[in-house]
Amino acid sequence: MTKLLATKIEALKSGFGGEILLPGGDAYENARKIWNAMIDKRPAIIARCTTTSDVVLAVNFARDNGLLLAVRGGGHNIAGNAMCDDGLVVDLSQMKTARVDPGTRRVVIEGGATLADLDAATQAHGLATPLGINSTTGVAGLTLGGGFGWLSRKYGMTIDNLESAEVVTAAGDVVHASATEHPDLFWALQGGGGNFGVVTRFEFRLHPVGPDLLSGLIVYPIAAAKSVLQQYREFVAKAPDELSVWTVLRQAPPLPFLPEEVHGKGIVALALLYTGDPKQGEALIDPLRKLGTPLGEHVGVQPYTAWQQAFDPLLTFGARNYWKSHNFSTLKDGLFDAVIEYIDKLPSPQCEIFFGAIGGATTKPAPDAAAYAHRDALFVMNVHGRWDAPADDARCIGWARDFFKASAPFASGGVYVNFLTADEGDRIRAAYGPNYDRLAQVKRKYDPDNLFRVNQNIQPA
Repeated sequence: MTKLLATKIEALKSGFGGEILLPGGDAYENARKIWNAMIDKRPAIIARCTTTSDVVLAVNFARDNGLLLAVRGGGHNIAGNAMCDDGLVVDLSQMKTARVDPGTRRVVIEGGATLADLDAATQAHGLATPLGINSTTGVAGLTLGGGFGWLSRKYGMTIDNLESAEVVTAAGDVVHASATEHPDLFWALQGGGGNFGVVTRFEFRLHPVGPDLLSGLIVYPIAAAKSVLQQYREFVAKAPDELSVWTVLRQAPPLPFLPEEVHGKGIVALALLYTGDPKQGEALIDPLRKLGTPLGEHVGVQPYTAWQQAFDPLLTFGARNYWKSHNFSTLKDGLFDAVIEYIDKLPSPQCEIFFGAIGGATTKPAPDAAAYAHRDALFVMNVHGRWDAPADDARCIGWARDFFKASAPFASGGVYVNFLTADEGDRIRAAYGPNYDRLAQVKRKYDPDNLFRVNQNIQPA
């Protein structure tokens, strides 16, 4: 780093309320680590912000000194866009404060918060908004890409519940974006990713949820997968919006409710959550126990926050991860055949393929109502390659790519932007779909020089 920049960094530190981390030392090394261990980047500066004014200082510093700029919320993004080499990282991880107004059913939460932070704050009042399925995910990245999870069939995508956002733009301005203020920017933030600025605060609408709900797993052997998946398809087509049932195909983890001889063998698990009265839910889910002979089940009434964390042990920080994803408007038998073939040759016991069932409320808005365009998607598939040793990279990535190709003929063409890896620049238009050109216009207005480009990037029009 030049002496000139070193002098400027001292000036930056003097006005900065948070912490400026430079290469060398444990604090810097820890701060540059993110969820996906395949990402190993070394920024010149990590600006660990504690206030919106810190974010303004950091953005202005990067822009004025021609530094590449990355933004870290939860650091969970598969493509590793929370970090960059030789540039400046705006690190929001210390900004997690949440304020809930139970009367208006609203929450305002800062951009560094995780899903666990948001759920804890809102569930204290018996309220929630649709979020993802791994509690260590960042609220910011999830939301800006669209966001969906167990509550989405009933209450829509995460963005469908976004009321407003506080944004630091490329010019260093702090703007409030909503349906009535900067509506073009607000529209773009609802699925356009981190292309338009640093969101320091989100305001969400909340819904009465829980705190105790019917949820759990029903597990079948892989030998029964085709029949189970066919019956699952019929079941989900008729299920009420209050019920979400996802399918996960993988090797059985050592779950206590599964017989020991099943551990490490192929399974198809039905993962479910019912948002209504658990007693009604019990009757509704009973057919799911009769799709064959289950190996075991763990279904009952538990806190919503517990179910939101149920998959955390399979998604811990620090493994090597590579994903491939498709959207589907229907699940065809040929797709089931391909899935079963590839589950039979899993390259690591941590790999899995899952189908997240959305639909219901997620299909109601028009494709151009928000930047997220894929309102026809009823299932989002993620091929989740996950392993520990760098020596296994080629094998595990190859498996994910091969299955991705095998499943492509059955897909609907779109893709969920948050599931794109760093090497999928060719799919960016597919991710933003018919809204790409309008997004490029908004990008030109708020970030004409493409300062915010460490993302699934939209070029300014």
